[in-house]
Amino acid sequence: MLLVVVEVYRQQLWLYENKKQSIDDRIVSLTQPHIRPIVRGKAGKPVEFGAKLSASCFEGYVFLDHISWNNFNESGDLKAQVEAFKNFTGYYPESVHVDKIYRTRENRAWCKERGIIMSGPALGRPPVNVSKEKKKQDLESERIRNCIEGKFGQAKRRFSLNRVMAKLSHTSETAIAITFLVMNLSTHLSRVFYAFLCLFFKNRPFSHSNIIENYLLARYR
Repeated sequence: MLLVVVEVYRQQLWLYENKKQSIDDRIVSLTQPHIRPIVRGKAGKPVEFGAKLSASCFEGYVFLDHISWNNFNESGDLKAQVEAFKNFTGYYPESVHVDKIYRTRENRAWCKERGIIMSGPALGRPPVNVSKEKKKQDLESERIRNCIEGKFGQAKRRFSLNRVMAKLSHTSETAIAITFLVMNLSTHLSRVFYAFLCLFFKNRPFSHSNIIENYLLARYR
């Protein structure tokens, strides 16, 4: 703690003497000196503190691809994420559903060379007339992309991703990785449990078996 306080004093003295407003690796927490403020520009939370994550979602499972305590551009992770998907499955995905920040010219060209469809509108001026099929396709693509957003919300609400209180950077990263591991295990176990219940109720003689099976399908899908 004393070493951290000395470093805070050195940084603040440098800012005062040089009449600056920012400094590299500025310490904002005495107990977690590795944390950096990240400007996100969100309503109500223009600045966030903590690790920045880049993750991908495949068949309901979340893969933690990049974690950093400093700000970074997520678009640079797309190629590595797609290649990791290929190493895992043996083939490239038919399509990728990404946020706007990933839709750069370089990423679009890279996906096009490999026959991968990237979600979202093309770069440049938007078209005047958009067909109903195109609108429906865009809505379906956005629905698929929202899965990863829902996983982040689930990790924060149910698995305490927003309550990582470890003091060191590597222990915090371990806690974050374990959070995603437990969340994936929960997803897998829920599917196993659903399959077991469907098998159990499949040949039940009573008339309410279909109602129960439909409820389980909606609950554990």
